[in-house]
Amino acid sequence: MDVLGYGGVRLNVLDLGGSGRGILLLHGLTDRASTWTDTAQWLTAHGHVYAYDARGHGYSDKPDGPYDRDAYVGDAAAVIEALELGPALVVGHSMGGLTAWQLAGRRPDLVRGIVVGDMNPVTPADGIAKWQAWLDDWPVPFPTLARVREYFEGTDPGEGGAFPEVMTGGPDGWRPLVRTEHVLATLEHWMGRDHRPELAEVTCPALVVAGAARGRPVEGQRESARLLRGRYVELPRAGHVVHFSDPAGWRAAVEPFAAELA
Repeated sequence: MDVLGYGGVRLNVLDLGGSGRGILLLHGLTDRASTWTDTAQWLTAHGHVYAYDARGHGYSDKPDGPYDRDAYVGDAAAVIEALELGPALVVGHSMGGLTAWQLAGRRPDLVRGIVVGDMNPVTPADGIAKWQAWLDDWPVPFPTLARVREYFEGTDPGEGGAFPEVMTGGPDGWRPLVRTEHVLATLEHWMGRDHRPELAEVTCPALVVAGAARGRPVEGQRESARLLRGRYVELPRAGHVVHFSDPAGWRAAVEPFAAELA
């Protein structure tokens, strides 16, 4: 189904099933709603689950802009209001986690709890340059989905499972559904910033889940949980895409929290 988001942008929304109180899943940068399918299979026991492709992603509209935080937070608010999910449990991964806590701080009437999956509250000043270099390195078009899995699994655990979800096939191979210029435009509005003051504005229950595989730093996420006055779970086998790299650990962390808020 389609919902009009901030500024009238058309958002592609997936009804992932269940009944009861609303649960909204927000994917990370370059991802799309379908990457939540496995998580939704068990979350539906605790509410009615929806996810949507963020602006510029998946099968939602891809306008020239805006890609600032007001737009992303406005989109989430629009979906909750249009589908009458509020106050919703909002589960976000990476960029989606950032949107979740910003939405909870700005619109507490729409949010009854948040889950933040592997999002650092302080983003590096050189983050855009690193993303640009990484995106430039992608061997697009990929000849097969197997090559997509192989390439991304080598960068971080779980990414080999996630990235085939965000590719579309064509005569010459597989390309990402998101455009590089939209990724970079999005990053301009949250890289090189200290988001910790925002966390203190959140009043609803919160859970922070961090992936700690291969020595990934987690100190910032511990601090997020403290500032949110929430819970913290660290998954030693999970990479950045926590729900793909350690699905059992992710479920064990999130499901009890969701059950309490149901």
